[in-house]
Amino acid sequence: MWPTEGRIVFDRVYLRYAPDEEPVLRNLNIQVENGWKVGIVGRTGAGKSSLISAMFRFAYLDGTISIDGLDTSLVSKQGLRSKISIIPQEPVLFSATIRYNLDPFNIYSDDDLWRALEQVDMKSAVPSLDFKVTEGGANFSVGQRQLMCLARAVLRSNKILIMDEATANVDPQTDNFIQQTIRRQFASCTVLTIAHRLNTIMDSDRVLVMNTGQVAEYDHPYILLSDPNSQFSSMVRETGEKNSAKLFQVAKDAYFQSNLKENAR
Repeated sequence: MWPTEGRIVFDRVYLRYAPDEEPVLRNLNIQVENGWKVGIVGRTGAGKSSLISAMFRFAYLDGTISIDGLDTSLVSKQGLRSKISIIPQEPVLFSATIRYNLDPFNIYSDDDLWRALEQVDMKSAVPSLDFKVTEGGANFSVGQRQLMCLARAVLRSNKILIMDEATANVDPQTDNFIQQTIRRQFASCTVLTIAHRLNTIMDSDRVLVMNTGQVAEYDHPYILLSDPNSQFSSMVRETGEKNSAKLFQVAKDAYFQSNLKENAR
């Protein structure tokens, strides 16, 4: 079943939201190896969300985006979108049962649904699978709604997960729990994270710095931070002296740990 690995290649990708408009993404050339965790950063309007739109084919594309060697333009939009899990900034829950929210097409068994809820620590918050979610998910906190979206992703076990500033509206404790769950449940998946808090991506395999719709920098966070003139270094410095030293250390530890694993192979 495609995709089996989750390797993503952007080859000279341009994106427009209307055929006669200027491109908002320009000449993107990026390789994301299977299983990589990639943090995406940039100022407002840098093109971070447009990159996600390109993945889902929500706009006009030139160039090629391939997943596991297959040009995604050859796959139906519905087929493509069903293969990429996304946890959005604003978690969407339907005014329906928990069962419907997790599994609208009735594909999975009740055991599967309970297991997914358990894996995101939501089992105790759900009285039954027939429990009704009120409008907009108002009977759950923002953090719980986000965890419910995470349970959906766990259930579908896709090879590619996109986090679209998913923890921007939750408290640091819930954010930390979501990050830990993703590292555990999606260890073998390719994860693209549009980062709201830099600390969530410092142990990534790569950081992609976007600027005016183009790739400004793309490398391991430690490599980027080793250059004091890099845009990423500048972003980290803006978090304050104490915090930036902490972030640098996390990136450094992750870099040497990943090198040890590579050499062990």
